[in-house]
Amino acid sequence: MARRPDEDYDYLFKVVLIGDSGVGKSNLLSRFTRNEFCLESKSTIGVEFATRTLQVEGRTVKAQIWDTAGQERYRAITSAYYRGALGALLVYDVTKPTSFENVSRWLKELRDHADSNIVIMLIGNKTDLKHLRAVATEDAQNFAEKEGLSFIETSALEATNVEKAFQTILSEIYRIISKKSLSSDEPAPTSIKEGKTLVVGPQETNNKKTCCYAS
Repeated sequence: MARRPDEDYDYLFKVVLIGDSGVGKSNLLSRFTRNEFCLESKSTIGVEFATRTLQVEGRTVKAQIWDTAGQERYRAITSAYYRGALGALLVYDVTKPTSFENVSRWLKELRDHADSNIVIMLIGNKTDLKHLRAVATEDAQNFAEKEGLSFIETSALEATNVEKAFQTILSEIYRIISKKSLSSDEPAPTSIKEGKTLVVGPQETNNKKTCCYAS
């Protein structure tokens, strides 16, 4: 039986995906929200978002994941994009050193525009391309430690650590928000409620759907 779009949830968490164009942000989003991967995905134009409802620490959380274009010409949307965000996934491509070098610039932009308490996770994506790796795991770990970020490597194609990455950042956001709620007795924060809600049960790691294929 389908749930109503205005279904009940305890918390609504907005999480933004940032990083250079082509690092795999859109496929991380589709893998997490729909368990899909598209080999021929095109660059995002403007802003897109998708939602997924799941259990975090025993509470029902509606995760609202925002994906934006990494190209410079879309930088004008910055302030609106970050507004209300409780978490950020800063993504680079482990096969593209420039995407890792640009992480510092993305981090500065994030800290300039987002809430000072935003939870940030650094993600090295495309670990399935082992023979093309150009960014060492240790270098990214050291950077993350220096900047106070959590860190994980993923493969949206193979569905490696994608679920873990989102669960980790959502759990961290929950811990921060629940502490604030306890101290202030304020209701759970909510924001935009549009978007398609997917009620997802336990996922089988080997059940990887694809939405398109390269010929």
